[in-house]
Amino acid sequence: MTTALITGSTAGIGAAFARRLAADGHDLVLVARDTKRLREQATELHDRHGIEAEVLTADLAQDDGIEAVAARLADRKNPVDLLVNNAGFGNKGRYLDVPMADELKMLKVHCEAVLRLTYAATQAMCERGRGGVINVASVAAFLPRGTYGASKAWVVQFTQGAAKDLAGSGVRLMALCPGFVRTEFHQRAGMGTDNIPGWMWLDADKLVASALTDLSRGKSLSIPDPRYKVLMGATKLVPRGMLGGISSRAGRKYGPEHRAQR
Repeated sequence: MTTALITGSTAGIGAAFARRLAADGHDLVLVARDTKRLREQATELHDRHGIEAEVLTADLAQDDGIEAVAARLADRKNPVDLLVNNAGFGNKGRYLDVPMADELKMLKVHCEAVLRLTYAATQAMCERGRGGVINVASVAAFLPRGTYGASKAWVVQFTQGAAKDLAGSGVRLMALCPGFVRTEFHQRAGMGTDNIPGWMWLDADKLVASALTDLSRGKSLSIPDPRYKVLMGATKLVPRGMLGGISSRAGRKYGPEHRAQR
């Protein structure tokens, strides 16, 4: 039986990955900050699907949190076959409205944690000649969206570059770029969603199913919905200055999928 480690597993896209992978018979390592919610999630998935669900409490905005997860990924006796780097968050406010400490925290979670955890996972996977990594980015990576979009653009470029470097190793890497997915965190962060058209919202479970199919096909980039594929294709034809205005009207204060590490 294979094992998948999911960061930010207790809600949103992370929880959808956990449900799907457990249903498919994978053991899980569930990573988030809230121990109580992690234990409840682990118990539910174990009881429903008969899989083993390990709990690892870690804050990926802190070095010790990153190190704890990296150590688990490097464990050769209990190997992880699939890493899903899903933890992340969006800051409310325009550039200069957001405190610098919050901007740096975003870069820590979105970039440094992804880099270090991918490194730990792929080192062990390459030794075995198999494995996979899904780094959850965003369609914001293709739009001028300040620190959030820039951090997600880094995730896409890093993942595709690493995938090219590891071609032929048996290890697959893929950047997942969803659009708007409803989670509890819009409300918890006080972010309104009334200005987002209904067609832009995606179902988390369908998104995950599409992402896993793309990974199995060897794709290094997944935009898991025809609507967003068309929209992202159109961005190549629209002047960049106009994209900034469109991006702002579509959700200036938060990233499209707006996940949070829990």
